[in-house]
Amino acid sequence: QVQLVESGGGSVQTGDSLRLSCAASGRNLSGFTMAWFRQAPGKERELVGTITWSAGRTFYADFAKGRFTISRDKIQKAMLYLQMNDLKPEDTAVYYCAARPYGTYDFGTWGQGTQVTVVS
Repeated sequence: QVQLVESGGGSVQTGDSLRLSCAASGRNLSGFTMAWFRQAPGKERELVGTITWSAGRTFYADFAKGRFTISRDKIQKAMLYLQMNDLKPEDTAVYYCAARPYGTYDFGTWGQGTQVTVVS
């Protein structure tokens, strides 16, 4: 069983940067794909991007390309990161990390989320 806990959210101004963290525990993450999602008020949850834990291969939604970077630290501790640059008010949302084993389609493990608010 994997447990995920996000941190690093807050209120920032347009153009600022923010790095979110997700601490993973419970089992070895080799064989998992990790992801960041976000959900803005009144909108459906959307995928920000994914990373394979072992190889570090990444995928980004179009809105995230060039501004957001997903990385992981599997050496020191099991941490997932989302570096967000040039933030815009439309990036305001609750950000979640999630995990799914390779070969499955649904992200079945989720963190509690962390709020990011971008003010103009």
